[in-house]
Amino acid sequence: MSDTEKNQSNQELKPEQAAAEAAPAAAEVLSPEAEIAGLKAKNAELAESYLRAKAEAENARRRAEDEIAKARKFAVEAFAESLLPVTDSLEAGLQIKDATVEQIRTGTEATLKQLKSALERNKVLEIAPAAGAKFDPHHHQAISVVPAEQEPNTVVSVLQKGYSIADRVLRPALVTVSAPK
Repeated sequence: MSDTEKNQSNQELKPEQAAAEAAPAAAEVLSPEAEIAGLKAKNAELAESYLRAKAEAENARRRAEDEIAKARKFAVEAFAESLLPVTDSLEAGLQIKDATVEQIRTGTEATLKQLKSALERNKVLEIAPAAGAKFDPHHHQAISVVPAEQEPNTVVSVLQKGYSIADRVLRPALVTVSAPK
C-alpha cells in the first residue's frame, strides 16, 4: 500500500470513529433534559447580552444627539466672543462727545481693523478680486458689462466685496466685467 493510499484510508473513518474523535472523551452523555437546560441557560445569557448591547447603542445615540444639539446651540459662541471687542470700541467712540473728525476717523479705522480681524479668526474671508482677475461666477456677481482695454470676461472694478466662510460663499463680490471685443 502506498503512502497516498494509507492517507486516504486514514481520512475515511467510520461514522462511529469520527464521532468519537470529534467529541471530547466524555464518559457521560447528557440527557435531553440536561441539554435543554443548558441551551435555555445559553439562550438567557445571549438575550441578556443582546439587551445590554441594545441599551449601550441607545445611550450612545442619545449622547450623540445631545452633543449635536449643544453644538448647534452654541455654534456662534466663539464668533460672538470675537465681536465683543468691536462692540466695546464702537460704544467707547460714541461716549466721546466733542470728538474731532480726525479722532472719529482714527477710531473708526481701528474698529474696522478689529472687525476684520474677528472675521478672519472665524474663517470669514473677503472676496475682493483685483482689476484684471478672471471673472468667476461662483465668487463674483456681474452687475454690468463695460467696454475695457483688458481681456474679455475679467473684473474691471469691485462695487461691493463678497465674503466666504469655509469655502462657501456668503455673498458674492459685486463686480463690473469687461465686455468681449
